[in-house]
Amino acid sequence: MINEIDNYIMQYPEEVQIKLNEIRNLIRDTAPEATEKMSWQMPTFYLKGNLVHFALHKKHIGFYPGSSGVENFESELGEYKHSKGAVQFPLNKPLPRELIKRIVEFRVKENTGNI
Repeated sequence: MINEIDNYIMQYPEEVQIKLNEIRNLIRDTAPEATEKMSWQMPTFYLKGNLVHFALHKKHIGFYPGSSGVENFESELGEYKHSKGAVQFPLNKPLPRELIKRIVEFRVKENTGNI
C-alpha cells in the first residue's frame, strides 16, 4: 500500500529517490517502533513525539533531529552545514549512515525517557 511518504519520495527523480529511501530505511531500521507520517510537509518519524524529519531541498537532504539532536553531535557535524535543529546532507556525497544512526538512537532514548 502506498502512503504519503511513498508519494513524497516518488515525486522526485530516481537518483534522488534512492537517497531519500536510504535515509528513510536507515531511520526505520534504527527506530523500528517509530511510526511514519507527514508533518509540516516532510516525512516524519514519531515516537512519543516527533523523533526526526527529513526533506529534499535543491542540493541537499535536510535532516531535522531537533535542537538536542544537533547539539549533542555538533562536534561530529563539522563538514555539514547545520543550525539549531537541522543538518544538511549534500546530495552529491554519501549519507553519513553511522552518524545518522547515532543521532536517531539518541532521539529515541530522549523521547522514551531513557537518557
